[in-house]
Amino acid sequence: MTLKTAEILKENNLRVTSCRRDVLDTFLGRQVALSHSDLEEALKENFDRVTIYRTLKTFLENDLIHKVLDDTGAAKYALCNHSPALPHHDHEHVHFKCEVCGDTNCLEEIALPKLNLPKGYKPREMSLLIQGTCKNCSPAD
Repeated sequence: MTLKTAEILKENNLRVTSCRRDVLDTFLGRQVALSHSDLEEALKENFDRVTIYRTLKTFLENDLIHKVLDDTGAAKYALCNHSPALPHHDHEHVHFKCEVCGDTNCLEEIALPKLNLPKGYKPREMSLLIQGTCKNCSPAD
């Protein structure tokens, strides 16, 4: 466990457990959006699928991660990049899925445009997935 992992969990008022620590370490180590099955594969020696699912649910409820839908409709999860001291943040930024390596990344520097919906429509969340070739898989110019 890295010191950073324990600090992140404590800053988010979460008890440090071995599963929470290992799931968070996996996110920090990979730096891409991960599915439940990605985490299961990485942590199968130590935790069952239900324990990993509960950890993801706890992380979602505490805004440590956010859900990213990919082109298959399957859920992936990405670490939130915000201070726990902030009262609110949103996840309305662009996500990019590489068609070569399959990695999905948050492009937080690109905010989604504000949309004026017709009367009676109330948005809860928005997402935009761009597909193409990531910087690691693109041929050099």
